[in-house]
Amino acid sequence: MVDKSAVVRDCMSRKVVSFDIKDDVGDVVAVLLENKITGAPVLDENKNVIGFISEQDCIKEMLNTAFYCDLTANAGDVMKTEVLTVDPDMGISELADMLSTNKPKVYPVVEAGKLVGIISRSDVLQALYDASVRCHHLTDKKTAI
Repeated sequence: MVDKSAVVRDCMSRKVVSFDIKDDVGDVVAVLLENKITGAPVLDENKNVIGFISEQDCIKEMLNTAFYCDLTANAGDVMKTEVLTVDPDMGISELADMLSTNKPKVYPVVEAGKLVGIISRSDVLQALYDASVRCHHLTDKKTAI
């Protein structure tokens, strides 16, 4: 059973890789690969999330430009502008439900309009696993009494 009080804030990563709208797609790819992440938010000068750029977005752009050896696009050219974000106080069980049906693997965590973290399927899976281990550990102790 998932702890009903567990919230996104407890499981999110506060260290977030992010991009500027003007960042070159080649540089974006290098950062994604270096950090072993599948995507990251694109921020404006006020740290507001204005987009999200993923490996898939970069692959499409690189395929389209590889023939001409003309990779001149920037993050703003290829990012998705409709970004699904979550609130840091959202329950982990609610987010787990969303992740089981929605496509994004990573959600920017936004509070008062500003990026405060990022949470991935792996983060949520870890929280669910930890809750399961705690639950089974408690169950084992009850049966041993």
